[in-house]
Amino acid sequence: MDVLVTGAAGYIGSHAVLALLRQGRRVLALDNLSRGHRAAVRALEGEAARRGGELVFAEGDVGDAELVRGLLARHRVPAVMHFAALAYVGESVEQPLRYYRNNTASALTLLEACAAAGVSRFIFSSTCATYGEPGPGWIPIPETCPQSPINPYGWSKLHTERMLFDLAARARAEGRDFGVAALRYFNVAGCDRAGLLGEHHHPETHLIPVVLQAALGVRRNFGGAENAVTVFGDDYPTPDGTCVRDYVHVEDLVGAHLRVLEVLGAGEVRTYNLGIGTGYSVRQIIEACRRVTGRDFEVRRGPRRPGDPPMLYADPSKIGRELGWSASITDLDQIVESAWTWLAANPTGYTGLPG
Repeated sequence: MDVLVTGAAGYIGSHAVLALLRQGRRVLALDNLSRGHRAAVRALEGEAARRGGELVFAEGDVGDAELVRGLLARHRVPAVMHFAALAYVGESVEQPLRYYRNNTASALTLLEACAAAGVSRFIFSSTCATYGEPGPGWIPIPETCPQSPINPYGWSKLHTERMLFDLAARARAEGRDFGVAALRYFNVAGCDRAGLLGEHHHPETHLIPVVLQAALGVRRNFGGAENAVTVFGDDYPTPDGTCVRDYVHVEDLVGAHLRVLEVLGAGEVRTYNLGIGTGYSVRQIIEACRRVTGRDFEVRRGPRRPGDPPMLYADPSKIGRELGWSASITDLDQIVESAWTWLAANPTGYTGLPG
């Protein structure tokens, strides 16, 4: 095996597995299927078979020490891409200990197993939520922005970064070959443009799929109470009054992971912000979805949500300077179209697919 991918049946993890298979790499995929999808695994297994590649799927939890140690011992994986996590901000506020157990404690178990097995490269799926609410002077957000999360989700990821960096420092002091990277995501969007994989959360909270589900009339399939889109605040100090966010296409995002995997050296610690370097507003997203789908849908005005900054978008120049990576899919309609292609073909998401 070349790479262990955790959270391999989830949205980003499955796209990472697909990209690795398309590179000809052998992949060990781990997911407990609590929020991932067996149908996504079946699609990936089909892709591996078509390409003559090797994909081994293990159903289980990253926090299961015996399972993870056994997998690493049997398959001798030199590199790990760690995506497995709970990722609902509101849920993290309501269930903080669950998030620290799942995101931080499980990562500790995984890192202990990796250290024992001699894993030499570790790429961590982190988040811009570690920055909290940066002030106006920090927009666009560079990696030097102070990290001060405002919710347990962000803290659970920041604690994992700290563990990872401390482990790397110790390995370096002992002369062991261990390179790590923490990649901090902004808003990940879109789907595999070939239509093999999609985005399916329940409930769905990401803006682009929420709007597309409303356009298709299937919001209830994904935990929505009604077939409408609510704009939470339209009086922000932004060009059209709605919040502005950075939307990076999932294929570009996993492309950055592959690039980091190629160059990450012994003893290195790298941190990168992954985004397109500009932002789109909620209103722009809604209008792009109308253009792409050719459909109209109900849009309602709601109150501001606590803790929603007016603008958040990345400064991705560091990874551009150091690795030559930049997002290639930056046109909003193209991003939306890739998501619409999959959803229109799978209106119940992975639920209606064999798995």
